[in-house]
Amino acid sequence: MPAIAILGTMDTKGDEHAFVAELIRQRGHEVLVIDVGTLGEPRLRPDITRAEVAAAAGVDFAQLAAKQDRGESVTVMSRGAPVVLAKLAEQKRIDGVISLGGGGGTAIATAAMRGLPIGFPKLMMSTLASGNVAPYVGVKDIVMFPSVVDVAGLNRISRPLLARAAGAICGMVETQPPAVADKPIIVASQFGNTTRCIERARALLEAAGYEVIVFAATGVGGRTMESLIETGLVAGVLDITTTEWADELVGGVLTAGPTRLEAAARRGVPAVVSTGCLDMVNFGPPDTVPAKFAGRKFYQHNPQVTLMRTTPEECAKLGGILAEKLNLSTGPVTVVLPLRGGSVIGASGGPFHDAAADAALFAALKAGLRAEIPVQELDCTINDAPFAEAAATALLQLLRKHREA
Repeated sequence: MPAIAILGTMDTKGDEHAFVAELIRQRGHEVLVIDVGTLGEPRLRPDITRAEVAAAAGVDFAQLAAKQDRGESVTVMSRGAPVVLAKLAEQKRIDGVISLGGGGGTAIATAAMRGLPIGFPKLMMSTLASGNVAPYVGVKDIVMFPSVVDVAGLNRISRPLLARAAGAICGMVETQPPAVADKPIIVASQFGNTTRCIERARALLEAAGYEVIVFAATGVGGRTMESLIETGLVAGVLDITTTEWADELVGGVLTAGPTRLEAAARRGVPAVVSTGCLDMVNFGPPDTVPAKFAGRKFYQHNPQVTLMRTTPEECAKLGGILAEKLNLSTGPVTVVLPLRGGSVIGASGGPFHDAAADAALFAALKAGLRAEIPVQELDCTINDAPFAEAAATALLQLLRKHREA
C-alpha cells in the first residue's frame, strides 16, 4: 500500500495536517507523520518526532527548545528534515510527501523536499505559493499549491483547498509514468537563438540510440541540468548554449551561478561545449535595465526580454572563464567554435554581429585551455547544419571512446 509522508509543524498546523491525513487514508493510502514543530505539544501524533528530526541535524532538541529562538529552530529543522525524508524515501517507506505551512513551515518542508529525487511526488501548500517560489523550489519538481488564506485552522475556504491538495498528492502517487525503453541520456542546453542547432544535433543523437533531454539556458535550466549530471544518470553532455555565464559575469537576470559547467567536468562525463549566446546578456523590459548600461547595444527580443550585446572585453573574460571550467575536466571534452556567429542575431548581418568581440572570446578560450583539450573551429554559424552535425559527431566519438576505455 503506498504511503504518503505528512511533514509539518504539528503544534501550530496539526489540525490542518490531521484533516489532510484523514482524506489521504480514505483514498486507501498509509500516512507517516513527521513533526518539525518546536513550540507546544503536537496536535497530531507523529510517527517521527521533532526530537528525531533535530537529532538528524546533530542537535539536542531539549536544548534547542529551551532557547525559544524561532530562527535557530527553523534552521535546525531545515537541516534535519532533509536527512529524515531522504532516508525514508531510500528505504521505500514513503511514496510521496505533502506539507502545509506559512513562512517557517515552507522553508523547512521545501528544504526536505529538495533532497528528494526528481519524479518523487512532492507538494507544498503554502501562503507563499503565489509569489517568488524560486528559493523554495530550487531545481526540483516541487508543486507549490497556494493556500489563498492563511494556514490557520479549518474554515469554508481552507477545507475545499486542503481536500484538493490531499487529492493532488494522492493522484501524483497513484499515477505511474508509462513504461519506456531505457536509453542512455544526453543532456543539451538550448536558447531560442540556438534552437535550430539543437534540433539538428538531437535528431542525430537520437538516431544513434540516445535519449536527449534539452534544458533552456535560463538560469534555473542550467542549474537543473547541472544537478541531473551530478546524479550520475547522464552519459553525455551537449553544452552548446553557455549563455548563462554572460549573465553571471555582467549582471543579467538569467545566471545559473558560479559553478555552471562544473558538474560534467568533475564527474568525468563526456562533453562537447560551445559558446552559444555568449554574445548576449538578459534583462527584463527596457525600464529594468540598470542605468550603468546606458549607451550599450540592445535588442528587444520581446516585450518582457531585453538583450544586451557583450563587449570585446567581457567576451575575453568569458573565454577565460570557460577555459578555467573546462580545465577541471576529468573526462573527455571537446570545444566546438562557430566562427561566423554564436546566435541567430549574432550572425553576419544580425543586430549583434561583432567580429571583434567574437574574436576576443575565441582567443581567450583557446589560450586558456589545457593543451590536450581539442578545439574544432568551424567556418559557419552555430545554427548551420554543418555545425550541429560536427557537434553531435564529436560527442558520439567521445562517448564511444569513453565506453571503450
